[in-house]
Amino acid sequence: MTSAFTAVNLSQLPPPVVVEQLDYETILSEMVADLISRDPSFSALVESDPAFKILEVAAYRELLIRLRANESAKAVMLAFAIGADLDQLGANVGVARLVITPGDPTAIPPTEDIMEDDKDYRLRILLSFEGYTTAGSIGSYTYHALSASGDVLDVGVDSLVPGRVNIAVLSRTGSGVPPQATLDAVRSAVTPEIVRPLCDTPDVSAADVVSFQITAVLDFFPGVGQQQVLDAATASAQAYAAEMHKLGMDITLDGVYAALRRPGVQKVNLSSPAADIPIQWNQAPHCTAINITAGVIRE
Repeated sequence: MTSAFTAVNLSQLPPPVVVEQLDYETILSEMVADLISRDPSFSALVESDPAFKILEVAAYRELLIRLRANESAKAVMLAFAIGADLDQLGANVGVARLVITPGDPTAIPPTEDIMEDDKDYRLRILLSFEGYTTAGSIGSYTYHALSASGDVLDVGVDSLVPGRVNIAVLSRTGSGVPPQATLDAVRSAVTPEIVRPLCDTPDVSAADVVSFQITAVLDFFPGVGQQQVLDAATASAQAYAAEMHKLGMDITLDGVYAALRRPGVQKVNLSSPAADIPIQWNQAPHCTAINITAGVIRE
C-alpha cells in the first residue's frame, strides 16, 4: 500500500542551509580578531579588560539576533514550524487544526478545547495536497478521512475488489474502536462526488484492534537504583506501545526489548509477547497491560 505522500518524510530532510550553526566562542573570537585588525594596540587583551567585556556583551547579543533569524526561518518551514506558526502554514492551504476534545466554558473551572497536536496537524497539512485530486488516490482518501473528525487517530485505505474502497478508522479514545458518530463523520467526508471518483464506493469500517500485553522481569547490574530503572523501563514500554498504536504497525520482539533495555538493565527476561505480532493494514495493536518486575542483580 503506497502513495505519493509517503515519499516525503519531513524528519529525513537535510538541515536547511539558511539555518546557521551558531557558536558563541566563534563569534567572540571573530570580534576580537576584528578589533585587533582595526587597532593593534588591543593585541594583548585579557578577559579582565573592559574592552574584552564589551566584546563579550556584543558577541552574546549577536548570538541572540542570529538565533532569532534562525527561528524566523524555521517558522515558515512545514518541517519545523510549531504552534501558531504552524497554524499560519495550515491556513495558507485551507487546513485548520482540529478540536480533539471540546472545552466546557460552564465547568468549574472552565476547560479549554484540547487541540490536535503539531505532529498530526503537520501530517494533515502535508497530505492536503493529495486531497485536491478526485482520482481516488490513497493519499486523498487518507487526508479527507483524517480531517473528518478530531477523534480519528489513523486511517488505512485499500481496495480489495475493483470499484470498492475499504477505509479502516482508528479512534483516539479507548482501545481505538471508533464510535458510530466517528464512522459516520468519515463516511460523510469521503462519499461526496467532489472527493471520490464516480466509480468508487467507499466502505468505512472500524479498525480491528489486536490486544497484547508486555510482561517482563528485568535483571540489573550492581549498584543501580532498581525502582528508578523499573520506572524508566515502564515509561519506555508505554511510549513504545503508544507509538505502535497505529494501523499496520507490527509489534516486534526487538522493539519491545529495545524499549525495556534501559541503562542499568543487564538482561530482559520477556514472557509476553512471546513472538512478533504481525498486524494487517486494517488492524492496530493495543497494549492492555504492562507488567515489569525486578529480577536479580547480576555480578
